[in-house]
Amino acid sequence: MLRRSVRNLIEIPGGPRIDFTVPVDEPALAAADSVSWRVFKNPVSLFVGGITAVILELAEPRVRSGVWDHSSFRTDPLGRLKRTGLAAMVTVYGARSVAEAMIAGVGRQHARVAGTTPDGAAYRADDTALLDWVQATASFGFLEAYHALVAPLSDADKDRFYAEARPAARLYGATGAPASRAAWEAQLAAMLPRLEPSAIVLEFLDLMRETKVAPGALSLLQRPLIRAAVGLLPEAVREVLGLGPEWLPRPFEFKAIALAGRLADRIAIAEAPPAQACVRMGLPVDWLYRRR
Repeated sequence: MLRRSVRNLIEIPGGPRIDFTVPVDEPALAAADSVSWRVFKNPVSLFVGGITAVILELAEPRVRSGVWDHSSFRTDPLGRLKRTGLAAMVTVYGARSVAEAMIAGVGRQHARVAGTTPDGAAYRADDTALLDWVQATASFGFLEAYHALVAPLSDADKDRFYAEARPAARLYGATGAPASRAAWEAQLAAMLPRLEPSAIVLEFLDLMRETKVAPGALSLLQRPLIRAAVGLLPEAVREVLGLGPEWLPRPFEFKAIALAGRLADRIAIAEAPPAQACVRMGLPVDWLYRRR
């Protein structure tokens, strides 16, 4: 079921097929022994952290309008989720030349996205400040989900994770993305007065609860996974968005999710990007899953 779930999240019907095993020996933007490679291999924390990141993005009105008005979240939430997941995999595990080409394409798409929020604020998807926020929320979400649900990370490893994201962030145009936990906390504090509640946040959460992502018995965890994602939000952000205790995971749910996360961290799926990237670099297919 885990293999089916991973394939379901990265295979896009009619979409691009990325071979992470080539070019042989070509490194990725992040090194094989990086914290990033360790964190992004886990599909459970990746899903939870991705939802956390999107909630944080949608809390900022200009980002919210850009995402909601110019993407397929409302009409094809699973397809949008898959495309975002594949982009993350290519950014972290893809050969550098492949990742750079994909990121350049994303940049060209962003350059065409512009508009005005309902309150009259102009926005552009290639605005550096907005790109910095999107990059920061992604780093925070993925890192904290892995830390909370899979394996505790040291403060030094957390700082390394933020720093490792900088090369890719600069390619995306996020030149001011945080390079440490302290920088993330400063960015959050600066952004907090701009964040606001929105019915779109609740609409997004409803879509994620109702759109079947995982097959079989794993689908029973989907709603608890959404609650776990809300639980990872900084408390001040939950207060701004009005996400009360009813949105938080129950203690038994958190334990079940953490068990699933720890199990997923030890199962090498040969056809998944992390394992294929190991093969590209001349490492055993399960190399990442044996490292601690």
